Amino acid sequence: MQSRPGRPQYPPRSGGANITSAVGMQETAGRIRARRTSLFTKTVMWVTALICMAFLLGSLAQAWSNSQLMQQVQKEQQRLEQLQADHARLAQSVNYYKDPSVIESEARQQLGYIRPGEHAVVIVSGDNQGSQGAAQHPGAPMQPNFWQAWWNTFFGQ
Repeated sequence: MQSRPGRPQYPPRSGGANITSAVGMQETAGRIRARRTSLFTKTVMWVTALICMAFLLGSLAQAWSNSQLMQQVQKEQQRLEQLQADHARLAQSVNYYKDPSVIESEARQQLGYIRPGEHAVVIVSGDNQGSQGAAQHPGAPMQPNFWQAWWNTFFGQ
């Protein structure tokens, strides 16, 4: 056999594990290269598959995160609308109470204020004793006052 310069020659394997070595044939360089190429191809495919899976999982995580953010944005927009409605109501109240006649009316009705030179008039009906009688129900028993309670304690009814 002539040896070629581009092709390395390998000695036959000892041990008889390969059928070709039992016959006396050596494994060709093409077959060795094909085995190496096959291992390289498998490695590249596995690495590519892992990278694709990583991108897929990353995309799914990003989509889930986006949906969570959208829900939070919607909730905050509803809260903003509610706060804007409250602000508008309060601004309307501010404008209402800026009017001097409203301030005077509120002071007279709720606080009993009068202008200087005016006299307050309190109307009490004759059949009831002031506002106390009007506050009690007609069927409810009357509460005894302080002196009546002492009288009842010492002398009974």
